[in-house]
Amino acid sequence: MDTQSGAIERIRIEEGDITLLGVEAIVNAANKHLKLGGGVAGAIRARGGPSIQEECDRLAPIGVGEAVITGGGMLKAKYVIHAVGPVNGEGDEEAKLARATLSSLRTAADRKIQSLAFPAISTGIYGFPLPECARIMLRVVLDYPKDSLLPRQVTFCLYGNEAAVVFLKALVSLKK
Repeated sequence: MDTQSGAIERIRIEEGDITLLGVEAIVNAANKHLKLGGGVAGAIRARGGPSIQEECDRLAPIGVGEAVITGGGMLKAKYVIHAVGPVNGEGDEEAKLARATLSSLRTAADRKIQSLAFPAISTGIYGFPLPECARIMLRVVLDYPKDSLLPRQVTFCLYGNEAAVVFLKALVSLKK
């Protein structure tokens, strides 16, 4: 599904493998040490090659809510933005997830990135509830300052149809 929103011309929600998208940058749901382990990070490591981890090693550690950028290695995407989301139960999770999302958008804007794809940050091993993740991340993107020219397109690429449906319902609800 595509929709219009402020400076961000299009928000897309789709089910699939984020590492296969033809966007300028993808977001990695990272840990503080920027170690590319399992989930989205593991797929990035497997498809992108060792250069991404090598760059991460030079940038780590970073805090929860922060984001840094590396090259995309052998991925279709030119860049990977590594954003650290909260672990469910650590406290202040909603604000931390919002900061991670906003930090990713700002990092993309600083690099003049036109198209950006997000996974559902913190919903894997970190245990953050998917409906709340969808509401928070989509709200940050929808509220992104109208005077920010970049990124122009934001895709939420979700693993599994159920996650895509949750994000789609959240987007429809937030746009009312």
